[in-house]
Amino acid sequence: MVLLWALFLALLAGAHAELPGCKIRVTSAALDLVKQEGLRFLEQELETITIPDVYGAKGHFYYNISDVRVTQLHLISSELHFQPDQDLLLNISNASLGLHFRRQLLYWFLRMYNFFSTFITSGMRFLLNQQICPVLYHAGTVLLNSLLDTVPVRSSVDDLVGIDYSLLKDPVVSNGNLDMEFRGAFFPLKEDNWSLPNRAVEPQLEDDERMVYVAFSEFFFDSAMESYFQAGALQLTLVGDKVPSDLDMLLRATYFGSIVLLSPTVINSPLKLKLEATSPPRCTIKPSGTTISITASVTITLAPPMLPEVELSKMIMEGRLSAKLTLRGKALRVKLDLRRFQIYSNQSALESLALIPLQAPLKTLLQIGVMPLLNERTWRGVQIPLPEGINFVREVVTNHAGFVTVGADLHFAKGLREVIDKNRPADVAASHVPPPSAAAA
Repeated sequence: MVLLWALFLALLAGAHAELPGCKIRVTSAALDLVKQEGLRFLEQELETITIPDVYGAKGHFYYNISDVRVTQLHLISSELHFQPDQDLLLNISNASLGLHFRRQLLYWFLRMYNFFSTFITSGMRFLLNQQICPVLYHAGTVLLNSLLDTVPVRSSVDDLVGIDYSLLKDPVVSNGNLDMEFRGAFFPLKEDNWSLPNRAVEPQLEDDERMVYVAFSEFFFDSAMESYFQAGALQLTLVGDKVPSDLDMLLRATYFGSIVLLSPTVINSPLKLKLEATSPPRCTIKPSGTTISITASVTITLAPPMLPEVELSKMIMEGRLSAKLTLRGKALRVKLDLRRFQIYSNQSALESLALIPLQAPLKTLLQIGVMPLLNERTWRGVQIPLPEGINFVREVVTNHAGFVTVGADLHFAKGLREVIDKNRPADVAASHVPPPSAAAA
């Protein structure tokens, strides 16, 4: 009975587990680049350490070592690799450094020089260990963490919607990869607690040739379009001169029978065309490509000044857009193209036949007047969760059934020193660096 109850709880937990809308895999191919930049940063940090003066006496030997500073540092041999259950492991061996210092020695017997030289060398090595260990600790746990703090977790995309990249569970580390699962969901900024159930196919990551792989499910894109729909952004109104003259003439000719019966004060009123999505668009990802399906209403009215509008027609428009994804820098961008378009009346089949002459000019209106507005917004892109100063290069986009993957290499557009100095926490050194004895230990 206990076993059955435990199995039931496990199934219940699995049924309520939140699926990721975005996954990221960092492969071992990225570690050489990360190690190169990380070691350069560590070398710069170690070259700034300050070593206190050393002075004292031992028997008849008196010494004073002052103005000690690091002149050169070489981390000759190092390895950075994934280690299951321990995330990343950095191993540095055969490191060497050069020192400059001023010495004052007073001793009674010349043949004791080698002994006291060894004594000074051992003391300097002890002091260096006292200083280097805290610097490494501080650089690894505080300064590098300040770099990770630049990764956007929940941020605004524009003035209407935001993106949530919260981690759904701890990263999974294998011998060759680091896999992370993110919520990957957009939300309207005015409805911070709004959420959309994720019923899409879970994205999968299987490749490891590139440095980084990012996977997006249909839910990622659906949540974006749902958010813009909830924010009231999926509508467009054209009045008067904003309606193309050819379309204005065609619409007036099409609805001449209704217009001619109106009062003279209304007949020559400006024409108003309103397009509004009736439901959130939906994304479909197949190996052959990515498409967006949208259903909208098209309302045509006459808008006399200071008088109520007169509706001439209301029709349904269905469109299908192709979506081409690209990754530039850290931004995922989308270019849309109108592939299929049709209009019909939900009132009668006869009225739908009467709308056939409007099919071509309305499609032209969408291609010329609407698609550029949509692409202006989608081409701005949305940021992928990467630290500041790191960009994607040489990306390859691959479509699958229900999700899309982007494989890319990494490029440091800024050095770690520049990014960390910009985001360096104030007054954290004293609170995070352990005492020398503990650091040396």
